[in-house]
Amino acid sequence: MNNENKQNNNNFISKIINEDFQKNKNLLLHTRFPPEPNGYLHIGHAKSICLNFEIANLYNGYCNLRFDDTNPNKENKKYINSIKNDIRWLGYKWYKRAFYSSEYFSILYKYAKELIKKDLAYVDQLTKEQIREYRGTLKNVGKNSPYRNRSIEDNLKLFKKMKNGFFKEGEACLRAKINMSSPSIIMRDPVLYRIIFTKHHQTKNQWCIYPMYDFAHCLSDSIEGITHSFCTLEFQDNKNLYNWILKNTNVKHYSQQYEFSRLNLEYSILSKRKISILINKNIINEWDDPRILTIAGLRRKGYTASSIRQFCHKIGITKQNNLVEFSMLEYCIRNELNQTATRTMAVLEPIKVYLYNIDDDYEKKITVPNHPNNPNLGNHEIIFTNTIYIERKDFQEKYDKKYKRLKIGTEVRLRHAYIIKAEKIEKDKNGNIVTIICFCDTTSLGKKPINKKNPAVIHWIAKKNTLPAKFNLYNHLFTIKNPEQKENFLSFLNPDSLIIKNGFIEKKIGKKIIKKINSNNYENLFFQFERIGYFCLDQLSSKTTLVFNRTVSLRDSWKVKMKN
Repeated sequence: MNNENKQNNNNFISKIINEDFQKNKNLLLHTRFPPEPNGYLHIGHAKSICLNFEIANLYNGYCNLRFDDTNPNKENKKYINSIKNDIRWLGYKWYKRAFYSSEYFSILYKYAKELIKKDLAYVDQLTKEQIREYRGTLKNVGKNSPYRNRSIEDNLKLFKKMKNGFFKEGEACLRAKINMSSPSIIMRDPVLYRIIFTKHHQTKNQWCIYPMYDFAHCLSDSIEGITHSFCTLEFQDNKNLYNWILKNTNVKHYSQQYEFSRLNLEYSILSKRKISILINKNIINEWDDPRILTIAGLRRKGYTASSIRQFCHKIGITKQNNLVEFSMLEYCIRNELNQTATRTMAVLEPIKVYLYNIDDDYEKKITVPNHPNNPNLGNHEIIFTNTIYIERKDFQEKYDKKYKRLKIGTEVRLRHAYIIKAEKIEKDKNGNIVTIICFCDTTSLGKKPINKKNPAVIHWIAKKNTLPAKFNLYNHLFTIKNPEQKENFLSFLNPDSLIIKNGFIEKKIGKKIIKKINSNNYENLFFQFERIGYFCLDQLSSKTTLVFNRTVSLRDSWKVKMKN
C-alpha cells in the first residue's frame, strides 16, 4: 500500500468494509464509479474516483467504470470520451472495460414487468405537472393517481404500448406503487420509466422508453455484482428506493449503498446544470475553462493529477457536509510545483529601463539555476545589456517611504545581476512613463553592498533576450464563498476572474518551449515566473504565440499545518 492510499484506512467506509470482511472472509470487494455522461467530470467526481478505485485496490478488489446513460436527451459520446480521459489522467484503471446501464435495458425492462405483475407498478397518464401536484409536499401527503388501480393485465398491455411507441412523450409513464402518504417524497410512487423519442448514443433507436436513474442505478449495481455502492449524501433519501427496488425484484445480488459528504469548495460551482448555464451564456468558454473546477479545467490551469489526488486525500471521507477552503486546493499544487517547476523570469507589464553608463554593445552572459534547490533541473543562460524591461509596478514615481522597490534616488538589485539606481524618467506626450534612466553599479555582480543594507530584489529581462507572450491571470469566478447555495448565482460573478497581460519571457526558455510545441509535446511545461507565480503553457499556444495560464500565486494563504 503506497502513501497515497493510507488515508483510506482511517475513514468510516474502511471500518464498514473491515467489519464486512470479518463477517465474510471470502468477500471480493467490488465498487464502481457511475457517472452520467451529460457533462465533464469535476473535482467532486475526483473525490469519488479516488475513493472507489483506491478502496478496491486497497482490498484487492475491482472497480467498474459504468456510465449510467438513461437520458439520451442530455448525453453524448463527447462526454463519455472526456470522462474516460480524465480517469486515465488521474492515474486509475477500471475493471475489464467500460460498462453502460444501457447494456441492461432488456433486463431492466423485464424487472419493470416483474413489478407490474406483483402489482407494484402501474402505467400512469397524468401529466408531469399533475404528478408533481399529486405528490404533495413535505407538509402535505400526496394523493393517489386516478390510474393507480388499473389491473395488472391492463398495465402490462399499456407498458408494452409505451415500449412500442404508441404514446407520445409525456402521455404516459411507469410508476412504482409504494405509498403516496410516505414521509419521504421520493417514495410517493416514483416514476420508473418515461418516453423519450431520441436516438441513444449506444442503443441507437432500439428503445423509446428509458428507465429513470434511480431504477437503473440500483439494478445495474446488482447485475454487476457491486458489493459496496458509494454515493454522496444528497442520495441518502434515494436509499429507501434503492433498497425497495432490489427487495421487490428477483435480483441475484443485493448491493449495499453507503453515503459520504459531497465536496463543496469555496467560490466555486460544481453543479453540471449551472456550469452549462455559464457556458451557454458565454460567461466561460467551455467545459475546460480554467476558472471552473472540472478536471479538464484544472488540468488546463496547470494542476497535476498527483496534486488533485493529494487534495482528495487531505479532505478525507466523512458524513459531515462542509465548505472546504479553496486555499487547501492551492496548497496541494503549490507544494508540488515548488519542488518541480523550472524557475525563469517573465515580465507581464513591461516598462523600459535604460542603463546610461553601460555601452550599447555590452553583453554579459550569466548562468542561473533552473531551480535553487534542485541541481538536477540544470541551468540556463540569461543576457544582461544596457536596455532591460522590469514590471511597471516595480517602479513608483511618487515618493512613498513604505515603497521598497525602485524609485528616483533609490537602488534595487536585479535578480541574478547588478544593483541599479533610478535617476530620472522620460515620458510621452500623454504623461506616461516610457523609460526609466538608471545608473548600474558594475562592481556589484554577486557582491553585497558595502556599509549598506541589501536592496530589494526585482526581476527583469534584457530587451535583446525577450520573446512576446500572453499571460492569463485566473481568479475566483465568484465573489462569494458559497455561490452554489444562491439561486441568483450569476449575480455574484467576479468581473476580474480573468485578467490578460501581454509581456515577455526569456527568449532562450521560449525557444525550448517552441521546440516542444513543434514536437506536439506539452507535458511538464510548468514554470515559476520569479516573484509572480506558477504558470503552465496553455494548449492554445503555437510557435508564433505563447500563452501561459497562472496556476497559483507564490504566496500561501493557507496556514493550517498539514500532516505528513
